[in-house]
Amino acid sequence: MKPRPKVTASILPSKSRLYTRIADSDFLDCYSVESGMTPRQAARIITAFPGWARFLVIVRRIVTAPFGLSNDGPVAADKIGPFPVEAETESELIAGFNDKHLDFRVSVFSEDGRVSLATWVHPHNFGGRLYLAVIMPFHILIARNALARVASMPKRSV
Repeated sequence: MKPRPKVTASILPSKSRLYTRIADSDFLDCYSVESGMTPRQAARIITAFPGWARFLVIVRRIVTAPFGLSNDGPVAADKIGPFPVEAETESELIAGFNDKHLDFRVSVFSEDGRVSLATWVHPHNFGGRLYLAVIMPFHILIARNALARVASMPKRSV
């Protein structure tokens, strides 16, 4: 049996463009794994949610529908999963959007044989802070699972 890839909590890579957004009251987390994938290759795997995560997204849609929150993100020419790509360099892909209750971006950063997945959230109001608190356990499970899938996938098959 193949050992499970080691996903570690880490700090946002110092070259990340997310640093320009971070304010004191914002949420930021980052996890990383060993992988030589490009940011776009890794982002495709990260947003190819497994069945249990797709189920959680459906539950989110049902629960948040009365509040008018976005489920599919805005229309964009370049999307990774439901997230519009905002910026892309050789080492980083940033995707996400602003909604009524919060702004969020994810950064997929690849450097020196490691891929990092960082999530930045800027809540606008009590609803955004409450939403973040409720989804946090699920966010951590999904992020760590996504990076484990990145680490277990050979680069050439993506």
